[in-house]
Amino acid sequence: MANLSVKICGIEFSNPILPAAGPPTRDGAMCEAAAKGGAGGLVTKTISVKPAEVPHPCMAEIRGGFLNTELWSELPKEQWIETEYAMAKATGLPVIVGMGYTADQIRELAPLVKPYADALELSTHYVGNDISPIIDALRAAKKAVDVPVFMKMSPHPNIQEIAKAVEQAGADALVMINSFGPCLGIDLETGLPLMGSKEGFGWLSGAAIKPLALRCVYDAAKVVKIPIFGVGGIANGRDVAEMFMAGASAVQVCTEAILRGPTVYGKIAKGLNTFLDSHGYKSVDEIKGLTIRKMAERTAAIVAGPPEVDMERCVLCGVCEVSCPYSAISLSEVLKIDKEKCFACGLCVSRCKKLALMMPQ
Repeated sequence: MANLSVKICGIEFSNPILPAAGPPTRDGAMCEAAAKGGAGGLVTKTISVKPAEVPHPCMAEIRGGFLNTELWSELPKEQWIETEYAMAKATGLPVIVGMGYTADQIRELAPLVKPYADALELSTHYVGNDISPIIDALRAAKKAVDVPVFMKMSPHPNIQEIAKAVEQAGADALVMINSFGPCLGIDLETGLPLMGSKEGFGWLSGAAIKPLALRCVYDAAKVVKIPIFGVGGIANGRDVAEMFMAGASAVQVCTEAILRGPTVYGKIAKGLNTFLDSHGYKSVDEIKGLTIRKMAERTAAIVAGPPEVDMERCVLCGVCEVSCPYSAISLSEVLKIDKEKCFACGLCVSRCKKLALMMPQ
């Protein structure tokens, strides 16, 4: 079996799959459940000076993703300090304490959680492209504790600029990305928004944001040296492998843990191990940053050409034929691609679940 263990900022994780700060670690009992479910470490739900007043309804599954109006913890900080953190710590897993949001709030909170924290994760909650609140919050935390401080980031368009600034200001790792929004979903039976916020807006997470999260991790990993926790749309082991190839050192899971329960962490870890074994990798370190290295080695654009067909894998399901926009694919006893019609768009390759099609390298 492949080695899934990772070491980040001196903290050892048995595997790189952690819950993200949110409902999956809303209290000590859920932290215990995550540990039993196979998580390699814990990230507790973000706290602030006062409990959050969450609008309801606050969660909804939508096609391809998930909407939420989740805020920080609805539990008072005193309850976390008196009860919940101790339960998380008793699991024996590394505990990353989530907190936010302003520098003043973090100055108050950080010393209180210090006895329980192997690291802090700071959220500055959608501050746009203004770097100063992020830097101020980071400096407040670094001054208050002597454990690593990780900065959770929204999907900023200028992610490289902010990532470099956060690294230079002393962040020990980055966590990216937060959910994306605001977004809108509508209940067709009532005509009302799915979310109970004042304007009906929510934040998008789950599978729909994975390409965005991958891009942010990939861009940041090219310009910083500190580790990155990849967050957004992680549902299985192959998703984890993608995040590692983009440059992540570990991942966090939220939406999938909400939908499938706390046993999902171990299942994802098992899927990651299966992927690594099937491709001959001995550890996650071998695939970390693979895409960055491959792109650096690429000297020319891909030569367009029809996909290659592996008939030993092909089951003649017809999915590729039906969805080919150029009518270039035909099925009889074998799958045939008309080279004159094929536009080399790659759609069939992405749709083939049996991996029987591959673009030329």
